[in-house]
Amino acid sequence: MKVYGFYGKSGTGKSFHAINLCKELDVEAIIDDGLFIYGNRVVAGISAKRQQTKIKAIKTALFTDDEHRDEVKAKIEELDLPGILILGTSKDMVEKIVARLELPAIHRLIPIEDVTTESQREAAKKQRKELGKHVIPAPTFQIKRQFSGYFLDPLRMFRNLGGKPTYAEKTVVRPTYSYLGDYDLSDKVITDITSYLGSRASGIYAVLRVLTESSPEGVVIRVLVVMTYGARIIEAAKEFQRQIFEQVESMTAFHIIRVDIDVRGMK
Repeated sequence: MKVYGFYGKSGTGKSFHAINLCKELDVEAIIDDGLFIYGNRVVAGISAKRQQTKIKAIKTALFTDDEHRDEVKAKIEELDLPGILILGTSKDMVEKIVARLELPAIHRLIPIEDVTTESQREAAKKQRKELGKHVIPAPTFQIKRQFSGYFLDPLRMFRNLGGKPTYAEKTVVRPTYSYLGDYDLSDKVITDITSYLGSRASGIYAVLRVLTESSPEGVVIRVLVVMTYGARIIEAAKEFQRQIFEQVESMTAFHIIRVDIDVRGMK
C-alpha cells in the first residue's frame, strides 16, 4: 500500500482539495481529522470536528484513543488498500498518524502549496477565520449522524479531469468547538413544526402531542394524532410522516432516526 501525506496549516484548504488530489493519485481512501473515508463514504472513525474542545479535536485527529485507533486500523486492513491519503497540519502530524495506525512508510509527502495558489489559501483562511467553516471530504448524508443538530451544508463540485467530467460532494460544517459559539434547539421547535404541518396535512384532524427522544446520534419523534373521519388512514399517516421527516431535518439540521405516527382516533 502506498501512503501519501498531504499537509498544510489549519484552514488552508486541505480537506477541500483532498478528493481531487485522490483522483490525481488514483487513491480512494482518505484519513482526515479522525475519519476514515473510502470511496466517498465514511467507513470508520470519529470526526475531530465533533469534539467539544480543540485539545480533544487534536487528540481525535491523532488517534490517541485506542478503541478509535483499532477500529480504523482494522477497517484499513480489511479493505486491503492499494493506497491511502493522510491529511495533517504538518509533516510531523502525518508521520504520527501513520505510526499510530501502523501503516507502511510514507511514499510521498505533498505540501498544500503544491496543490493550491496563494489566493486560494487566503480565501480558505478567510472562510475559517470569519465564518468558522470547515470542510469534510464526504457527502452530507454520510456524516449527518455525527453532526446531528449542527450546521451542515452540502458542497457539490464538478471538475474535468483528463477530458472526463467528475462529480464529488463535500460537506461544510461548523465544529462544536467553534469560537463563534453554539446553539440549542428546544423540543418546542419540533412540536411547532409538526403541529403546523399537521394543520395543513390532508387527513389529519388534529395533532394531540409531539414527543421527542434525543441522543447524540439524532432524534426519534412520536406524534399522537386524530385522523379525519373517512380519510385513508395508512396513506395519510405515511404522507404526514414523510413531511415531518423532511421538514424537521431540513429546518433544524437534526438527524431524524425515526418518525412514529400514533393514531388515537377519528373525528
